Amino acid sequence: MKTEVKKFIQLKTKIPGPKAAELLRKKEQNVPRGPFNTLSTFAVKGEGALLTDVDGNTFIDLAGAIGSLNVGHCPPKVVEAIKKQVDQYIHPCFHVMMYEPYIQLAEKLNEIAPGTHHKKTFFLNSGAEAVENAVKIARKYTGRKAIISFERGFHGRTLLAMSLTSKVKPYKFGFGPFAPDTYKMPYPYYYRKPSGMTNEELDAEILRRLEDFFVSEVPAEEVAAIIMEPVQGEGGFIVPSKTFVQGVKQICEKYGILFIADEIQTGFGRTGKMFAIEHFDVVPDLITMSKSIGAGVPISAVTGRAEVMDAPNPGEIGGTYGGSPLGCVAALQVIDMLQQERLIERANVIGQTVINRFRQLQEKYETVGDVRGLGAMVAIEFVKDSETKEPNKELTAAILQECHQRGVIVMSAGIYSNVIRLLTPLVITDEQLAEALDVMEEVISELA
Repeated sequence: MKTEVKKFIQLKTKIPGPKAAELLRKKEQNVPRGPFNTLSTFAVKGEGALLTDVDGNTFIDLAGAIGSLNVGHCPPKVVEAIKKQVDQYIHPCFHVMMYEPYIQLAEKLNEIAPGTHHKKTFFLNSGAEAVENAVKIARKYTGRKAIISFERGFHGRTLLAMSLTSKVKPYKFGFGPFAPDTYKMPYPYYYRKPSGMTNEELDAEILRRLEDFFVSEVPAEEVAAIIMEPVQGEGGFIVPSKTFVQGVKQICEKYGILFIADEIQTGFGRTGKMFAIEHFDVVPDLITMSKSIGAGVPISAVTGRAEVMDAPNPGEIGGTYGGSPLGCVAALQVIDMLQQERLIERANVIGQTVINRFRQLQEKYETVGDVRGLGAMVAIEFVKDSETKEPNKELTAAILQECHQRGVIVMSAGIYSNVIRLLTPLVITDEQLAEALDVMEEVISELA
């Protein structure tokens, strides 16, 4: 007798359903069009890798709130810790009366962040705030002004973070002028490297151009920091070589420039290590963190060398809601889950499963240009032609739309919007992952 396979996707209406459609009408009346939405429906319940909307439709979530839910929706340990904290106090403000969870989390992050040197940590609310404050600290410590980021990098939507971000539309168009003393350098994109050039040659050329920049544009002694995503997130999940990342760090050391690792999307087990920078055997001077640190509770952090972190005077960094007690207790439970439940190792299993499935599609369809990733940070890039590699934004949008209609939540990425990225909660079961990938494979097979 054949055993019936349990289905996790449950679709009772089209998307959006009637209740969602009514909420959409109210949303259009009351909310500006600027905040984008991936799905045209509204959540009422989340559990693990599943998300249910107001019309009773249950989806498998492979977006994880854009990488904020490595431990999944509503993990019981985190929910319990938050409830307990709410009964004690919600927010006395660390700048008014301090509280122990702030110290406990700082101590834990100093312990697990790369490097054996003395580290210190302080907390904010969002990834963009973490970036802005890392830059402030770097400038204060070095006495220098210039900050270098990379093409296709994403560091946030506030003024300075937006200035460091590369993609013009939708993030920067019409919002200038931008923060001064911010500059961008190339970042290796091996799939799109010049014909006839090896990966090693591309790395060497970009590193040479970085050194030339100090001669042609801004002297090295005026550069405070270089900020880098160890794996570019919004830029399309571009994974650099160890040679390149180490080369950038060596240039930083040569000229007394601080190296900032932006781990906002890559951190907390996403790539198969606690922090992605660990794959490259590089110890950063400063690390920015947010997203999955708090299982969905807003909190961000900057961790760095103690002498660097101590550069600002009292009152020069901080914020009223920075280091929310709710975020601190949530983050402590997240780190415990990642370590005790072996979710970091699980990321590698998930990633390999996804890459194997996507590469089978790559062999079948010319429109699947590239499959890449690190750990459970995996992407598939669509093109119109395998020779020209012309980006296929239209096909990507169509695949996303159809996946959503069939109960799988996925998002796009890439400077050309032709990449589908997976930020699957690490608590997803094998059965849930297989069902979601089956849907994706069906859709791609039909549309590719």
